[in-house]
Amino acid sequence: MNDAQVLHFFQTLRTANPSPQTELEYSSVFECLAAVLLSAQATDVGVNKATRKLFARANTPAKILALGEVGLADAIKTIGLYRNKARNLLSTCRILVEQHGGQVPRSREALEALPGVGRKTANVVLNVAFGEPTMAVDTHIFRVSNRTGLAPGKTPLAVEQGLLRRVPAEFMVDAHHWLILHGRYVCQARRPMCERCSVRVDCDLGRSLP
Repeated sequence: MNDAQVLHFFQTLRTANPSPQTELEYSSVFECLAAVLLSAQATDVGVNKATRKLFARANTPAKILALGEVGLADAIKTIGLYRNKARNLLSTCRILVEQHGGQVPRSREALEALPGVGRKTANVVLNVAFGEPTMAVDTHIFRVSNRTGLAPGKTPLAVEQGLLRRVPAEFMVDAHHWLILHGRYVCQARRPMCERCSVRVDCDLGRSLP
């Protein structure tokens, strides 16, 4: 995929979806952090089902701590790996209360210091909650970047660095969402839906097909 194709690729995605949003439900920066932390190896639909009930009861670090490990685990037990996630979220809430005045920090270093928060989660929070031009490489973005030729790489970090170099600045804030949604609903893992793909003319795989 050359630079002209990259530009057209994102112009096309923007035209189809001018204001892309995460499919995780949240109403505060903390809820965003908690939802993303809980979403590892789980679907957004499954996380939303659990957090609707959880956030109605406890939607701040202090209130989550008040639930305790047993109460929190019970509230999110429909999510995969819920016991470990409950421990991580409680530990994160304790740090937020003790070190950050109950607020979610805006720096990558501080976010990655929170239990259960790695580079991908930090990038999501920085992008979704704070509007930073970061690129959180999940399985969808990794697949789309390699398959299309947008930013090939053998590791998520390599793909992230490639995307930061190749995505034009005007698209950076929203590119993360466009790529996830494209991978989730069109450029799927088992069978990419090239016949209905709006950016097939820009994609290395799409252009190779008859």
